[in-house]
Amino acid sequence: MLMLVLGVLLWALVHSSKRLAPGVRAGIIERIGENPYKGIFSLLIIGSLVLIVFGWRGSVPYSVYRPPQWGHGATVLLMLPALILFVSSNMPTNIKRLLRHPQLAGLALWAIAHLLGNGDRRSVVLFAGLALWAIAEILLINWREGAWQRPPAVARKQDLKPVIIGLVVFAVLAWLHPYFTGMPALDLRF
Repeated sequence: MLMLVLGVLLWALVHSSKRLAPGVRAGIIERIGENPYKGIFSLLIIGSLVLIVFGWRGSVPYSVYRPPQWGHGATVLLMLPALILFVSSNMPTNIKRLLRHPQLAGLALWAIAHLLGNGDRRSVVLFAGLALWAIAEILLINWREGAWQRPPAVARKQDLKPVIIGLVVFAVLAWLHPYFTGMPALDLRF
């Protein structure tokens, strides 16, 4: 369990370092250069993911709470909008006119959806930890950057791209989910 906790903490700290300690980040970049900094950043993120995966696999799933009976089905249904939000952040869409941080909102929705279907200790550490980080990151970015300037509207057809990509990613994740988590993804019990 310790590896899982450390992985989630490392993920959150590394991702938040730009906003929590901008001077430290700038000093490191000044000393070693931007590309080496990006390399170290990437290695730390990969390290956090390794800790999360091995921490997850090595943790016994003790029950913390009993999810609602409809929780598993809700998890599946919420995954598609979570994925659409997540992928929409890297392309011009009208979604970004509605949400300032679609990628972080998608990640928070993904995590909350998984908390509806999983009540074990390792799920709470992983999904609650990432949901809290995503929400805190949204608040921190908003505080640092000030008022939001909505991007200009784009053609409606642009909004189809994240939906199509989200559907493809959803299908791939549903197929691979049992292999990397040991649990079926398309459990629609309500």
